[in-house]
Amino acid sequence: MPLFDDKKQDERMSELYKKEEEDLVQLLSVRHNVQYINLSTVSINGDALKLVPEGTAREAGVAAFSLQGQKVNLAALSPDKDSVKRILEDLSRKSYKVTLYMASTTSLEKAWRIYGEVSFATETESGVFDISNKDISHFAEQIKRTGDLTSLLNNTLKDTTRYKISKILEVVLAGAIALHASDIHIEPQEDAVRLRLRLDGVLEDLASFPSEGYRFILSRLKLLSGLKLNIREDAQDGRFSIKIGVGEIEIRTSILPGDYGESVVMRILNPQSITVPFEELGMDAMLFSLLEKEILKPNGLILTTGPTGSGKTTTLYSILRKIYTPEIKVITIEDPIEYHLKGISQTQVNKEKGYDFLQGLRSALRQDPDVIMVGEIRDAETAGVAINSALTGHLVLSTLHTNNAAGVIPRLIDLGVNPKIISSSLTLSLAQRLVRKLCKDCKEEYAPSEKELALIAHIIEFIKKKRAITADTPRLWRAGSNKSCNTCNGLGYKGRIGIYEGILTDKTVEEVIVTFNPSEREIKKAAEPQNILSMREDGLLKALAGITSLDELRRVVDMEED
Repeated sequence: MPLFDDKKQDERMSELYKKEEEDLVQLLSVRHNVQYINLSTVSINGDALKLVPEGTAREAGVAAFSLQGQKVNLAALSPDKDSVKRILEDLSRKSYKVTLYMASTTSLEKAWRIYGEVSFATETESGVFDISNKDISHFAEQIKRTGDLTSLLNNTLKDTTRYKISKILEVVLAGAIALHASDIHIEPQEDAVRLRLRLDGVLEDLASFPSEGYRFILSRLKLLSGLKLNIREDAQDGRFSIKIGVGEIEIRTSILPGDYGESVVMRILNPQSITVPFEELGMDAMLFSLLEKEILKPNGLILTTGPTGSGKTTTLYSILRKIYTPEIKVITIEDPIEYHLKGISQTQVNKEKGYDFLQGLRSALRQDPDVIMVGEIRDAETAGVAINSALTGHLVLSTLHTNNAAGVIPRLIDLGVNPKIISSSLTLSLAQRLVRKLCKDCKEEYAPSEKELALIAHIIEFIKKKRAITADTPRLWRAGSNKSCNTCNGLGYKGRIGIYEGILTDKTVEEVIVTFNPSEREIKKAAEPQNILSMREDGLLKALAGITSLDELRRVVDMEED
């Protein structure tokens, strides 16, 4: 017979009491003709909460939990209480329009506990973090490398006041922008919170700070991102903007619960980082010329592949900017819209409301477009509509999850697309990766090892079949050891460039598609006469030119694969 579990019994009784309390308040709300609310199920707006001081709120048994313009939602335990009436009168004098609700003591307690987390927050427009150009310039002057940001954070942490702890977020955001980071990672550990930045595609440890101050940072971040402060067991996604002068930088926030607290990743969507001209993508001349020709055609399907963070969005946006003119209509369906493009109609999918890529694509076709960009083809239905769109006079751009360009066709067949239709609609398959560029000021030339020389010679034999190159003694460079280099912050790399491969759906490839259920290897063989460089071949030529390193290539592409 199992032993009686006092703890579980207490938990069950506690839940029972809570339910009885909520049921009673709900019943009383009907008698008072006031709406009922359970604050544990709603998002508490910090700016609303601060309309009534904590002491006053606790004494009167109230909590302001929602604020939209001048409209305020106020929860109260006893609506007829004199102190509640005085609060309502005070808010009315300040031109607030108040909607009153009834809530239980337990429910109100959950709201009151948030006071300590929002009391430091600066007054700000919801969803907008206002950092002046002066502040950014100030941080930029101080932060030239990651070590500078680490020192600044450590100095901020020496002051243990709540206000100073809250300023950590401001320092981190401004510092990340100054260092051109793409992502900010805040990760609670067992005894501290780790802060990392993704610079040129690689995470760099920045600092750690005490766990006790993290809840203040997290609460402010949730407020800015429009997330629920009282939800800690579920993943949440939100966004906010950073105002810098007349422009804005959008921040996508992802919060994930973990063993030691909620982990945060902030994606920095800086419009300046996406404005790479089509001519500066870094494509080999042959592939560039081929792509340039295909995007100027009135119809067809162009697919690009690559993992997250491989630059697919940058490539597609560069194409759209290249081909856009006032004489054509361009529509994009994205998840989410990462950057806004002038003159182009952009729509964002909303899965909760049933508006997915398929629905978005069908709706876009009713808007008389010339060019359509679909963020991603994920299923058979979307693939089918995209291909049919390409067959009916539209240029369609999209992405697909495969490892290389040859994998595009087998993947479409796996999705159930008729091979004959693929051969008629798919014009070009692309694959890409991003590699870090060596710092021009501190890169070091070195003598390749015998193993590296053998690898280079092996790959060059493949390149020689496609183009004329000199067989001089190869030269290689690596990241410099100068940790004081101001150009690259001592990292040895500065900026990124794409390595690409592509397969044109020509007559030979078409025959393979229609005749067989081709594998990647068969597609590659059929495309060999096109003489387009593979990603590893493109990457090796960039390494031999001193643009990147062999170590960096190994990080992103299989250099041993034939």
